[in-house]
Amino acid sequence: MRSVLAELLRQTAATVIPPSTLPISRADRPEGLRTVMDAVHRSRIAQTLSLYTHTSGGRWDTALSVAVVVSLNEKWMRLKLDKLKLDQVNLQNVLKGSYQLESAEVLHRGGVGKLGWNKGHDVHVAMLFSPFSCALGLSLLPLLLFQCPAHACPARCECSVPTRSVSCHRRRLVQVPEGIPIETRALDLSKNRLRIVTPQNFSSLLLLEELDLSNNLLSSVEPGSFRTQPRLRSLRLRSNQLTLLPRGALAGLSELTLLDVSQNRLVILLDYGFEEQRRLRVLELSDNELVFIAPRAFSGLASLRSLTLQRCNLSTVPTHALAHLHGLTSLRLRDLGIAELQAHAFKGLPRLKHLEVDRWPLLEGFPTSALQGLNLSTLSITHTNLTSVPVVTHLLYLTHLNLSYSRIRILPAGWLRGMDRLEVVRVRKSNLLSVEPQAFQGASSLRLLDLCYNRLSTLERSVFPASEALQTLLVGQNPLVCDCRLRWLLERTPPLLYGDVQPECSAPAPLAGKPLRDLMEPQISRYVICTKPKVVSMATYPAQAEEGQRAWLYCSADGAPPPSVSWLTPHRRHITTKSTGRMVVHTNGSLEFRMAEPQDSGMYVCVASNPAGNATLSITVAVKSSGIRDRALYANRSFLFDSDYNSSLINGTEEYTIRVVLDFTTILVSTAMGCLSFLGVVLFCFLLLFAWSRGKGKHRGSVDIQYVPRKRKGANSELTETSGPRRVNMKMI
Repeated sequence: MRSVLAELLRQTAATVIPPSTLPISRADRPEGLRTVMDAVHRSRIAQTLSLYTHTSGGRWDTALSVAVVVSLNEKWMRLKLDKLKLDQVNLQNVLKGSYQLESAEVLHRGGVGKLGWNKGHDVHVAMLFSPFSCALGLSLLPLLLFQCPAHACPARCECSVPTRSVSCHRRRLVQVPEGIPIETRALDLSKNRLRIVTPQNFSSLLLLEELDLSNNLLSSVEPGSFRTQPRLRSLRLRSNQLTLLPRGALAGLSELTLLDVSQNRLVILLDYGFEEQRRLRVLELSDNELVFIAPRAFSGLASLRSLTLQRCNLSTVPTHALAHLHGLTSLRLRDLGIAELQAHAFKGLPRLKHLEVDRWPLLEGFPTSALQGLNLSTLSITHTNLTSVPVVTHLLYLTHLNLSYSRIRILPAGWLRGMDRLEVVRVRKSNLLSVEPQAFQGASSLRLLDLCYNRLSTLERSVFPASEALQTLLVGQNPLVCDCRLRWLLERTPPLLYGDVQPECSAPAPLAGKPLRDLMEPQISRYVICTKPKVVSMATYPAQAEEGQRAWLYCSADGAPPPSVSWLTPHRRHITTKSTGRMVVHTNGSLEFRMAEPQDSGMYVCVASNPAGNATLSITVAVKSSGIRDRALYANRSFLFDSDYNSSLINGTEEYTIRVVLDFTTILVSTAMGCLSFLGVVLFCFLLLFAWSRGKGKHRGSVDIQYVPRKRKGANSELTETSGPRRVNMKMI
């Protein structure tokens, strides 16, 4: 109401009063007025200065009846000047003076209201005119209305007129102070000793927009405490002792956009606790003791954009509660003790763009479907116990990916296939051992890769896509072997940026400790080289093996860098250290037969390879066949070991090829065993029936049954009634 009146008066004054009038000096003022002003100036503790106007004869009159009340040592002195004549004089200049007033009260005969201003501010004489005041008064009133809050500033607080804010920060208050100006827009009561919030605390602050109650001793917020603050946009209740937000505690706050209840003792969030906050955009729930979030706790928060859950006691992600946040764009889940992420944990969040999962020390796996249905642009999964990369290829709009501080050892080939919008990847301090060739194939827009503080020995050119988008490569604090595999980094034009932590060589010895950027051409040509592998076998050829027994083929190779060893079987299957099944390759290059079979006989090729080339060695294997009886013993067992891994590991998905070995003898034995089992069961059932029937004793071969036929109506009814019961003989077979 007051603000509307002030705006009306402002507009009226702008059109009625000319900007220029005749000035008047201090000496030209009437003696009585000068005496009053001097007294006010000397006292500096004036309490009330009132001016009011009146009309005379039904016309506008410039005659003012001025009453000045000055307080000196708690004694009131009233000075009155009647009918002060001011002809063609600028009233503002007449009454203007820079007096350090504590408060002022402007009254008028009609009783419109009160106005006051803060201690220490240079102000003019304040005036409030009745509806019949002169137009000259209207020109001064809007300025005074907007310069002066509605009441004096509380003694222990600081008030700012331009911002209409009151700060009672760190004043050791035990209750909300009285006398807060009713036109206050921002109120800071943080770091005090308030214990409870009631509806009476802020009932007069109808224009309040920002309220800070952080760092108090609040244990409860009564329902309806903020019902009289419909304009409140920001409410901070951080670092208190709240254990529950009852339904209705936030009633009336329909314009609220920020709510901070972090660092409290909230245990549960009830259904419909935020149902009226339809414009809330930021909700902070960190550092509480939450153990349960009701399925409809977030109902009504259609406009919420950011949610933080940090250091809570939740055991699962509140999927059903989050499903109500259709407008959520940023979700931060930090310091939670969740050990397993359920499938479709974030369903119902179609607008989510930023997801942060940080400091989940118990999280060891990330289900493939956990991120299904999301359109993320930023994904951060850090400080977890993950051992493999999560499936992210369906997140086609992802631009930033952070998997730092985990236990991921290998970045597999193709794990980012098709992600052409990805720009930044960070896998920092995760004990990475290797990055497989084509690991970043498909990430054509990748411009920054952070692999610092890992255990990488090399980073081959085939790891990256053919595009030249990569600008920054952070590989500092890795035991890099400066050989031909890193030569592409030294020869790249333009050179890559390595950041603040410069990568250094750990081998060969002449280059140990030298930063990559300091290597010169003579050193590169001499030391940054590779040598072709050489294969050496310690086995006797041809190798002999017994059917059903374990057997080994040994193959070792030398080279720089150390070559990797794989085997090619007679059936043209490629077996590597990642293969599983009846044949496995160990890290020393040996091939183990967990259970040899006759069909394993043939030529095996040991293949040693490194960037400088390949080397091979052929070994013939002969498996001695056992008898039919022994072979039958191993027929079923051999199937368990005859699966072979096909050396493809993409996005954590392993593909297997299983070969079932069935020869004529195996089929014959299996058929015989099946038939004998079936016949045995039938015979056993027949014997049981026979024994049961014999135990019942002898039975009569026939049974006589008597029955009485139903009566029939008609001519023969008498004959039917007198004929008696009938007898039927049944012979049992």
